[in-house]
Amino acid sequence: MLALKALLAERLITGKVSIAPLVTFRILFGLLMLASIVRFWAYGWIHQFYIAPKVYFPFLPGVEPLPGVGMYVVFSAMAIAAAGIALGWFYRVSTTTFFVLFTYVELIDKTNYLNHYYFVSLMAFLLIWIPANGDFSLDVRRGTRRPTDQVPVGFLNLLRFQLVVVYFFAGLAKINSDWLLKAQPMKMWLSANAYRPILGTILRYKVTAYLFSWFGMVYDLSIPFFLSLKATRQLAFFCVVVFHLMTWWLFPIGMFPFIMIGLTTVFFSPEVHLKVLTILKSLFKWQVRPEVRPTAISHPLLKLFAVFIALQVLIPLRYLSYPGDVFWNEAGYRFSWRVMLMEKAGSATYYVRDRDTGQQSMVANYEHLSPQQEKMMATQPDILVQYAHYLHDHYEGLGMTDPIVTADVFVTLNGQPSRRFISPEVDLSKESIIGSYSLVVPLDH
Repeated sequence: MLALKALLAERLITGKVSIAPLVTFRILFGLLMLASIVRFWAYGWIHQFYIAPKVYFPFLPGVEPLPGVGMYVVFSAMAIAAAGIALGWFYRVSTTTFFVLFTYVELIDKTNYLNHYYFVSLMAFLLIWIPANGDFSLDVRRGTRRPTDQVPVGFLNLLRFQLVVVYFFAGLAKINSDWLLKAQPMKMWLSANAYRPILGTILRYKVTAYLFSWFGMVYDLSIPFFLSLKATRQLAFFCVVVFHLMTWWLFPIGMFPFIMIGLTTVFFSPEVHLKVLTILKSLFKWQVRPEVRPTAISHPLLKLFAVFIALQVLIPLRYLSYPGDVFWNEAGYRFSWRVMLMEKAGSATYYVRDRDTGQQSMVANYEHLSPQQEKMMATQPDILVQYAHYLHDHYEGLGMTDPIVTADVFVTLNGQPSRRFISPEVDLSKESIIGSYSLVVPLDH
């Protein structure tokens, strides 16, 4: 037993491997993040999402966008940090800065939440602790980091593990009746793309939706396994490229496909990465020779990684502790890799009533919320409650006495008939954001 443990520890954690995969991962991650930030800026989204709105729905109390040009400063610092990661320049400062600022931006407003934002935060956090600047970095060039050619394999396996988590739980979440037995919402999504040239004709058929749904489930559950096997790795990566380019072509999901294509290369053998790194060194006339010296993962770092791994397994499963349908009440939905699994839309009409006089008025949501915020608010119970708290304070400031805030909310899920989402009698301004899922009328009611 002890011999088996030692063997597993060497294979998974302590064994030595070329640093090349970490270096190429660092470069790809930094460049992809830099491109994402430039794209975000170019589309005017900094102003649209973090300056223009009148109200925000933060994940944590007190998290707010900086005033004035503050958010442009934040994104500028993120861009510099992303470049620093790619170049291996002040690497620890760059990774820490990028992680803190990117996560801060992500926490400002729930209505902007995307799975790949969460994924980026996790990868940035891991890179803080992973010595990916040990070769072909400006830190090595300027002498602040001793060059090395080998690292413990645990660092490489940790990056691979995080990608496995994304794929596995995305596939697991697809094992549900709507996705597999009804091919919903795939039917709706594909039929909306029937106008596209060449492939558009076949997208209108029901059988195509079923094929896409089942393939998506099998792909997510199996691709990490096939990427891990040398015999199937090249074909599997070809499937990764085709799959993500297809989703990019069909759906407006931004940089996510390219991030997944780029970072999935971490599954290639160290020898492949070493060849790529050798080419890069030749192009940039890199002369610094790495040292062959022993390195190890410290015990405190091992404990940190163990906690990280446990959380990455448990957090996506937390929905099991809540009653009801997770697609309906969304209890435990976020941070669980439920990537493009449902088509959900709703309408929320709010009413504010003076507690003393009984005078009531209907709220014009467009006066307070952006179109994106109104769309996301109408289907997510915690945001519905947060908005009610905001309306209570807003109308109290206008002279109302302890306003009662209620809402008529109707939601449709995956093409089903619209139905009431929460009781119109509940004063949402008195409800807690935590546990707001309990306000949702059960789907089978």
